[in-house]
Parts: sequence; C-alpha cells; structure tokens
Amino acid sequence: MFNKILFLLLLMIISAHATKAQNTKTTLSGIVKDAKNRKAIEYTNIVVRQKSDQKFVTGTITDSTGRFKLVELSTGNYILEFSIVGYLDKKQDVTVGSLNTFLDLGEITLMEDAQTLNMVNIVGQSNVDGLSTKMDKKTFTLANNITQSGGSVLQAMQNLPGVTLQDGKIQLRGNDKIAVLVDGKQNAMTGFGTQTGLDNIPASAIEKIEIINNPSSKYDANGNAGIINIIYKKNRQEGFNGKISLISGLGSLWKRRENLPTIRPQFQATPKINPSLSLNYRKNKLNTFLQSDYLYTQTLNRNEFATRAYSDGTIINQQVKRNRTTDYTTVKTGIDWNPNDRNALTISGHFNREKIIDNGDIPYFNENLLQRLRLWQFVEDEVKYTATGSASYQHKFDEPGHLLNIGFNYTWHRENEKYFFTNIMSTFTGNDSFALLSDEHVADLSTDYIKPLKQGRLELGMKFRRRTIPTNMQFFPGLNSPIDVNAGGWADYKETIPAAYANYILETNSFEVEAGLRFEYVKVQYDVNPNHNTYQSDGYDYARPFPNLRFSYKLSENSKLSVFYNKRVDRPNEVDIRIFPKYDEPELLKVGNPTLRPQFTNTIELGYRLNWKNGNVNASLYHKIIDATITRIATQVAGSTILYNIFQNAGKSYQTGSEIAIQQELAPWFSFNASAAIYQNKINAFSITNKYPVPTIYTMAEESITSGNFKLNNMFKLKGQMQIQLSGVYLAKDIIPQGTIGSRFSVDMGIKKQLQKGKGELFLNGTDILGTLNTKRSISGNGFTNISTDYLETQVFRLGYSYKF
Repeated sequence: MFNKILFLLLLMIISAHATKAQNTKTTLSGIVKDAKNRKAIEYTNIVVRQKSDQKFVTGTITDSTGRFKLVELSTGNYILEFSIVGYLDKKQDVTVGSLNTFLDLGEITLMEDAQTLNMVNIVGQSNVDGLSTKMDKKTFTLANNITQSGGSVLQAMQNLPGVTLQDGKIQLRGNDKIAVLVDGKQNAMTGFGTQTGLDNIPASAIEKIEIINNPSSKYDANGNAGIINIIYKKNRQEGFNGKISLISGLGSLWKRRENLPTIRPQFQATPKINPSLSLNYRKNKLNTFLQSDYLYTQTLNRNEFATRAYSDGTIINQQVKRNRTTDYTTVKTGIDWNPNDRNALTISGHFNREKIIDNGDIPYFNENLLQRLRLWQFVEDEVKYTATGSASYQHKFDEPGHLLNIGFNYTWHRENEKYFFTNIMSTFTGNDSFALLSDEHVADLSTDYIKPLKQGRLELGMKFRRRTIPTNMQFFPGLNSPIDVNAGGWADYKETIPAAYANYILETNSFEVEAGLRFEYVKVQYDVNPNHNTYQSDGYDYARPFPNLRFSYKLSENSKLSVFYNKRVDRPNEVDIRIFPKYDEPELLKVGNPTLRPQFTNTIELGYRLNWKNGNVNASLYHKIIDATITRIATQVAGSTILYNIFQNAGKSYQTGSEIAIQQELAPWFSFNASAAIYQNKINAFSITNKYPVPTIYTMAEESITSGNFKLNNMFKLKGQMQIQLSGVYLAKDIIPQGTIGSRFSVDMGIKKQLQKGKGELFLNGTDILGTLNTKRSISGNGFTNISTDYLETQVFRLGYSYKF
C-alpha cells in the first residue's frame, strides 16, 4: 500500500507542467571604485536592462561614497551597464535567483582597459497564494482561511498542509514535538517546548503562520518535527488607522450521544464571543501600535465514552464529560522608533489573562449499565497570566541586507490552579481538593549578524537563556480520599542554555548550498521536596553540536530539487517532569518523571518544488531516526484499577514518509490547494519501569503503523467581492502510545463578502458541518484494555464583521 501511494505521489510530480514562475522583488547593492587607486566613484550611472530584448528596467546613480542600490528586481536575466565620463563603460550579466532577498555585489571597478564580464547571481523570492518558495518555510495568511475565521489559532491550523490536530495539539507529519514561536520568539503563552494556550489565542489577532519543517542553525535546536511561527498583526501605514471586529457563534447545537444516567447535562448551544480592536499611529520616525482581543467561549471540551476491561474479568463503562468556560484577554502594545535610515528600535509589551472553569461528571457503571459503581464530579478553576516585554535594536550597514540585530525578551507566566472534586460512592461521599501555584521566569538575550555576499549570505549569532519555575502543590484530602497527600510539596526547575551558531548560504546559477552549525550547552537542575515519597532531586546537562545542511539543484528556472539534513533535540518540558500527580480522571492519573532525558533526532529529506504560471507543487520524502523516544506509558498497580500515565524514554523509533502539496488557479473565479501525506511510525521493543506510586515494569513489543492524511481546500471568487471556501480533511488510523487512534474526517465551509468599498468585511462559517469528527481510541496495557470514543464539540457556526478605518 505504501509503495503504491508513493508511486502515485511521484507520478503527480512528474506529470506537472512547468511554464513561467511568478516573481517578487529583490534588492541589489554594491560599490563602484577606480580600478587603479581604489577610490570610490560618485555619480556613476547604472542602467538595468532585460538580457533577452535589451528593454530598460530601472536605473540609479552612485552616492558620494560610490555605493548604489537597485530595488524591486524580479526573477530573470539582466545586464547592468555602468558609465561615467572619464571611464570606459562596463557591462555585467546578472541572474536573479530565488533564495536571498538581498545581495551585495561588492566592488565594481571601472578602468580604461576592457574587462571580462562577470556573472553574478541575485536572489529573489516567488510566492503563489501566500506560500513562499523557500523549501524550508511555508507561509500562510489567515485572512484566506475563511472556514476557520473567528476560531482559535489551533483550529485555524487544521486546514494547513502537513498539519493535523490530535488531543488538542498540533502535529507536523504526525509528530507533536514542535517548537511554537510568537513573532519569532518562544513565549510562555504558547509554552517553552509545549503548545499551551494555542486553543485560546484568537485567530483574528494573527496575520500569518509560518511552518518550517527543516529549520536552519539560526533557530533553537528544540523541536524535531519543526517550527511553527505565529505572527501577530501589525499595521505600519502612515497616520492613524485601525480595525475593529466582532465575532460570535454557537457550538454543540445538538447532542451527538446522550449522557449516561444520573449526571448533569452536557453543554448545548455554547456561545462564542470575540471582539477585537487594533490601532496604529505612524508619523515621521515613530510608530505606535495597540492590539487587544477578548475571547469568551463555552465548550463541550470532552465527552468521551469508554469501556475498560481488566484481566480479572472486570468490565467498566464510563463517561468523561467536561463543560468548559473560558475568558481570554490579550493586549499587545509597543513603539517602533527609527531615528535615521540606519537604526531602528522596537519596544513592545504583551499581556494576556486566561481564565478556565471546568465542570465535569465521570460516572462508572458495570458492564450492563444497571449499577452505578461511582460518580466523580469536579470543578477545575484555573487562571493563567502571561506578561512579556521585548526590546530589539537593528543597525543597517551601508549595503542593503547587511544587518546587526540585538534583542532581549523577558517572560513571566503564572499558573494558579484549584481542583475540587466530590467522590460519590455507594457507602460514602468524599470531598477533596488540591491547589497548584507555579511562576515561570524566562530571560533571553540574542545577537544576530547578517552579511550579504556576492553569491549568498553569512549568518552568525549567539543566544543566552535563563529559565526558572518554582512550583508548589498542596493536597487537601477528605473522607476516604484517594489522594496521595505525601506526593505534594514544592519543586524548583532551573534551566541555563548558552548557544552560538553560524550559517552560510551560497547560490550559483545551477545550485544552492546552505550549511550551518549550532552549538548548545544545556544544564537542567530539578530540585524536589526531600520528603517526596518516590522521587528525588535530579537533572541533566549536555553540550552538543546541531548541524544542518541543504543542497539544492535547479533543474530549470521553475523547478528545484533539494536534499536536507539536520539534527535536533526535544528537551522534556517542566510539566513532563513535574512530580505531582494530576487527575485526568479519577482512575487515570498523569505524573511527571524527573529522570526523563532529551530525545535526539536525525532527519534526512528529499524535496522537490515546481512553479508554473498559476500554481505550484511541493513534494518531499523524509526519514527520521529518534533516540531516547519520549512517550507516555500507562500502567496498572496490582490490586487497584487506577492507571498511572507517566512519561518515559522508550528507546529508538523511526518515521518515514512522503507528502505533496499542490496549488492551482484553474480560473479567475476558482482555485484550490490539496495536500496528501503518508508516513510510517515504528518504535522498537522496549521495557521501562514506572516508579510512581510503586515500581511497575512494562514491556512492549515492536510496534509500527502506516498512516496519512488528505486535505482539500476549494476557493470560489464570486461577483460582488464575495468568496466561498469549502474544505475537507481526512485523517487515517494512526499510532498513539500503547494503542491506536481511529480514522476520522470533517468538512468545513465559509463565505466572506467585502462591504463599504473594501473597508468592511462580513463572514459566516461552519466547522465539521456534517458532525463526523469523532475520536476513537484503543489502548492496551499490563492487564487492561480501554476502548473509547470522544464526542467532543467540533461543530461550530460563526458570524463575524470587521471594519478598517
């Protein structure tokens, strides 16, 4: 099956027809000097002509230092003509490529004698429908994603090629080990190494999303699946301007499955409200901006029905129903100051507050649902605060693209969580609770230097991070409590990471090379309560190089074949090693593991891109080798039905796959993009010991599965500035820790109309309009099996209006 699908994907690539690539703009610079005395020559005339027909394109003259700059050059072949009284004219061939947006030609010498023409390569950038031509980066503007307008950033990503959602997490190529950046920086709002908060960031606040499958050495080495960069909206128009919008919606319009008996109702007709305001004022050298968003939503966050069977013959039917209410407030503000053309300073602040209240019911029944064995009702009251302050300075040297960037970023994040539950048994009722308080402090200092060269550029940089997370957990047991009171107390997480990198990019007329090396030293210290009944203080450190290499061969002006290699790491997040047990449900506890160590990944990939007049295709084949694979393992303790779900290093695993994405405008009124992926996940046999609450050994045989997904987005442009989008997603059966997740599909639809001469915009959309997106899981462990289906809220209809002024 895998070979057949792979053959079809390759056949689609080969059959694509190339015409002419679309062009964007590039800046070329250099300095003109006397060939004998090396003095700069001012007022030299420079003319750019098309090589094919000698047609004039643009021109300029050198300044008092002999320097020149030519902007907005498109892809193509040109001739540069240099002339000034007293010197012989000089011509130079120029080829515009597709890699760098700035190129420095260096010195151009004029003399009385004739000189052989030199071939110089300039790099441009080509875009089709918002997708960049760079093989390692794909850029998507959310304004074109009508079906997900008004939702969260997490929801907006599910239609993007190569991206899938599972258990509230983003996956790239079936892997959730992703580094999530906000405006190019890690942020506690999205989590350092996790994806915290993505489901509550309003998509209305976001300008675009970048997906980087093969990051270069200038990025942090964390995240073996790649990087997702979320870029907030920022207006730089002159004068005062802004945008105001209001989005509302309803979800869970009908029950997908009735509750088990004797529990409280599940949420229905859940409201969604998202007002937002963006203001900007720019005059002369100063630009100020403010953006604020508020999101209120009720959600049937989980509605899972499960049957659990134990080796002693016991069968339990249960439901996990969680009604969630969320308030999310975000404010971002700052100033850009440009004292002159060479220097720029940006100071910004970002604050958000997230308030979540979960009300849940978890009933347990016998096999035939005639006897309720237990009812667990809970209230989870959680509030999170995040405050980020950033300062960045940029100095532009004489030649365009020659830059020095210095940045400082500080983040404070507080997690204040209270959990109250009522344990209703046949003979008693117990009331228990716990409280968690965690403060995270992260300081990053970075320096980046970029030097354009004649045929590429050089990138150098350093970064230093200091991160501390003091945490305190308190348990308050009631009557006959299942809480382990001795598992509470305090824990302090401390992380220090100095890093340096160098990255070199070369482009000729026929090939491109990018080679880089990042060196990181990481020291993690985890101090825990000395009275903890299982774990002791632990930590780790390593010093390792992380190389990256890309070689691309230009098959033609419109097509390119690339080979990638990189080495990356996934460091355990503080939550992954947090020693305190947390109830996912009364008989399933999540516990961290302070002995957890990083996993290291080596990736090799073959990529192909082809552009034509109204479309493009991207395809890739890749293979990943992962050492010390991080995964959760659930085990049962003898004499108890409680399962303990603990992170472990499970040895080696592998991922091999291919993907293809096609964009095409078939007519002025219709375009589409489609993507397909197929991959095989394999994990070697392993044996681990879950230490909490007592040592339990678990052994698993080798496991593998072939899975994939298919996505199709159709865009219709109608009269009256109206657009309709129809999207479909199919996810094949896939592997999860100790089991599988079933296949699933959904269909989304949206319509958008421009009003008030383009200043106003009205949209209506619906997600999972057929109500088919059910999540089915099958898990097996030491003496138990668990089969479940989650009928959580996936169908939501939204109406929104925005106005620009």
